[in-house]
Amino acid sequence: MNDWALADINLTIHRGEFVCITGPNESGKTTLAMSMNALIPHNYQGVMRGEVLIFGEDSRKLHPSQVSRRVGLVFSDPESQFLTMSVEEEIAFGPENLGLDIDEISRRILWALKLTKLSEDLLDKPPYELSGGQKQRVAIAAILAMKPEVIILDEPTSMLDPLGKAEVLEVLKRLREELNSTIIVIEHRLEDIAPLATRFILLNKGRIVKDADPREFFDDIDFLLANHVNPPEFMVVLNELRRGGLYSGRVPLRFDEGLEVIRRLLSHD
Repeated sequence: MNDWALADINLTIHRGEFVCITGPNESGKTTLAMSMNALIPHNYQGVMRGEVLIFGEDSRKLHPSQVSRRVGLVFSDPESQFLTMSVEEEIAFGPENLGLDIDEISRRILWALKLTKLSEDLLDKPPYELSGGQKQRVAIAAILAMKPEVIILDEPTSMLDPLGKAEVLEVLKRLREELNSTIIVIEHRLEDIAPLATRFILLNKGRIVKDADPREFFDDIDFLLANHVNPPEFMVVLNELRRGGLYSGRVPLRFDEGLEVIRRLLSHD
């Protein structure tokens, strides 16, 4: 068989890491995400060879309901995850299935709302009536309320407008800074993730072709472009300036830093 969705994967993710997995369309990113929380092999048919260890246990021997207590997965379309008719019920659904008492569930709802900066005024509203950013934050809050050790987000900003995108990215910042959660983000738009992630993994045709810290990952823009990844535009500009001998430093990770470097270079002309 030559059409494996993933092949030759040898990957370990450590506690507390903020990992961004990127790559072109159909490179295997979502397949990898679903393998990490045991939806594959249990909920999807196919051939699986090798093994996926989740906290040291073979995913074949685990049921997704067991894994969901420790690994939460948020999809790009939050509506695909909604199961109830109010924000409160949606956030409470997971803790209720964990068998927690009412007081603890209430505490977790308020805690998740605060962490995702959602107003208590939204609790009675159907999640389908919210803005895109609010919907995604409700989906994240519903996962957070179960207090998983690992949070996986599959392209969480791909369907959002700029405001909704900013809201979700702010949640990711808070998760990293306040909880030191293990966060895995599947993303192809890298400008806002570049300053947040501690590690980048590039998939192409089902294989890992680069696994590096952010500085090393973005220092080879030509390699990223050759593998159909679109780095932030300011990085591409600086790479061209470096190619032309006009810039010799490393590529900054933040947009504002990159813009300042470009302005400084232009002011010297």
